[in-house]
Amino acid sequence: MTPIINHIALYVNDLEAARGFFVTYLGATPNRLYHNPVTDFRSYFLSFEGSGTRLEIMTRPGMEDRPKPFARTGYAHVAFSLGSAQAVDELTARLKADGYEVISGPRTTGDGYYESCVIALEGNQIELTV
Repeated sequence: MTPIINHIALYVNDLEAARGFFVTYLGATPNRLYHNPVTDFRSYFLSFEGSGTRLEIMTRPGMEDRPKPFARTGYAHVAFSLGSAQAVDELTARLKADGYEVISGPRTTGDGYYESCVIALEGNQIELTV
């Protein structure tokens, strides 16, 4: 058996704003809103053309919004492959112009990746790579 990542899940405070971010900047296609009326849990699964991996964005009332320091254990970021250095440059510039914080790059890293890192929504880091 070879495991394949099916999806990654991200809790957010503003589900519709997060959906809009991924649709606008990364071309995501969302499914219909899922809503559990008992718990008020809501979610979308976002698909990306050419990829079998999906991103689930979720919200529910009463969640604690903890600080997101970069030097900690646990998940650090979600990386999106854009296919070319030019696409990384262009999207990074667009996100910066739209007020998002670019914390590194675009640049070639020590291990040879061309990438930029952006604080995209609610303090969560998104990595854009070739």
